[in-house]
Amino acid sequence: MENNNILNNEIISEADENKVEEINEDELFKFVEEDPEASEKITAPRYSYWKSVLRVFFRKKSNWVALGILIIMLLLTYIYGSTVKTPLSDYTINPNVLVSEYKNLTPKQAIGEFGFSLKWILGTGAYGESTLQHIWAGARISLTLAVICAAINMTLGVVIGAVWGFSKKVDVVMTEVYNIIANIPYILFVSVFVLVLGPGFWSFVIALTVTGWLGIAYFIRTQVLIIRDREYNLASKCLGTGLFKLTTKNILPYLTSVIVTILATEVPSYISYEVFLSYLGIGMDSNTPSLGKLIQAAQSSMTIYPIQFWGPVLVSSLLTIILYVVGQNLADASDPRTHM
Repeated sequence: MENNNILNNEIISEADENKVEEINEDELFKFVEEDPEASEKITAPRYSYWKSVLRVFFRKKSNWVALGILIIMLLLTYIYGSTVKTPLSDYTINPNVLVSEYKNLTPKQAIGEFGFSLKWILGTGAYGESTLQHIWAGARISLTLAVICAAINMTLGVVIGAVWGFSKKVDVVMTEVYNIIANIPYILFVSVFVLVLGPGFWSFVIALTVTGWLGIAYFIRTQVLIIRDREYNLASKCLGTGLFKLTTKNILPYLTSVIVTILATEVPSYISYEVFLSYLGIGMDSNTPSLGKLIQAAQSSMTIYPIQFWGPVLVSSLLTIILYVVGQNLADASDPRTHM
């Protein structure tokens, strides 16, 4: 009986093997015709760089808070502190200049005199104006100056720096220019330039941008030198790709996170320059109430009217801090290595 069972099992096993071989040949394998168009198609999920940046940025709850504070400050700066009359603002610099009783009022006195309104919660200034609106009007001027200077310096610095790193002829000339100008203290250069041109908004913009792009260009040049001789750039050169296209297509996209990092420090730094130099009496003229001019005007009466001094100090500090925090977090999110 045992021998019969073994024999039956061997017969069944041989039948199963034949069946498997028959399936493998007839059903499991088949020839596929060659299709050149299908072989060129890459099946990969769609990827959007900036969508990935925003996803990484908003992943942190602290970024939501920081961005919310920044939006509120921008609304106060450009709507509440605007010189154009809006439902939120009817600001003028000297509405009660001829009425001495309305000058330098405390919040309680101002509300008692004019009735309760948001613009009187910090009292009035030396011209009888709303201290709150005066501060945000100064913030609007300082922030606008910083944004304009950052836009000019970043554009010139990034473009010139990229060409500087790629072209050896440009490198020889620009390196000598940098060695000369970089040895002059930037604050001293800006101060002398403003004194020559005279105080004012646009003279300050010119003073901050005439050489402000040079340091950015040198930094970008250093980054370009690191990556310009990589294989894909050498291949592009061999294929006859021009310098401009190499710069804009191969180099600058690779440096996106670096550029955002520089921008995160540029805007707050220009606000600091404006506040510092205007406080020293070098920057803005007397008709341009920037944050620095407000601090300078209130320093003599700081102990008597502390709100007029500490108000613009607090706003300038908050603006620079929140801009830096948001910018740095956005720079971290723009690094492709954080998208994994």
